[in-house]
Amino acid sequence: MISAREGLTLLRAGNRRFVSEAPSRDAVESRARRLELAAGQQPFAAILGCSDSRVPVEIVFDQGLGDLFVIRVAGNIVAPSLIGSVEFAAEQFHTRLVVVLGHTRCGAIETTLEQLQRPVENQSRNLHSIVDFIRPAVQGLLTTNLKNDHDALVREACRANIRASVNHLRHGSEIIENLIQNAGLMVVGAEYSLETGVVDFFDPPKCP
Repeated sequence: MISAREGLTLLRAGNRRFVSEAPSRDAVESRARRLELAAGQQPFAAILGCSDSRVPVEIVFDQGLGDLFVIRVAGNIVAPSLIGSVEFAAEQFHTRLVVVLGHTRCGAIETTLEQLQRPVENQSRNLHSIVDFIRPAVQGLLTTNLKNDHDALVREACRANIRASVNHLRHGSEIIENLIQNAGLMVVGAEYSLETGVVDFFDPPKCP
């Protein structure tokens, strides 16, 4: 089993390879790996990321088949089914690192900010449910001077939403809380830059 700290090291190294355009994976390895994984999997990290097409998780971290348990949803929100997916990876596969991966210029964040400032009456119920998950993390920013600087507002809102999702995962599940306290599970936030390709990991908590 790969520890949370070791997993972070692997992700950071993979992202450096991605940014430097020196990926380590090739098609031959993928074919061999596919046969190896047919009997089971043991991903070293679970990534709760945004569905944005510009943030393909395995590519961003230069990882291959079986390395990452990837959960993607617009705005990297934490709904019950997504918590269940993280619990599944942590319990079934003994995955000890969970990363909430947001990104710059997130469309779901911008949509939420627009809805807060200019409500859209004909927004679908399903899209509105995503906005409702993001709203508590970003609403307070509209009472600060950031409301006068759109780019800065979106930047801070993206990061606030990531931190809120991390907090929700850490404290919204008895299973996850128990694994954090007793089994070395780590939940950490990170932000991918669309402009540079660099993943900025937020300060990870200390493993028990």
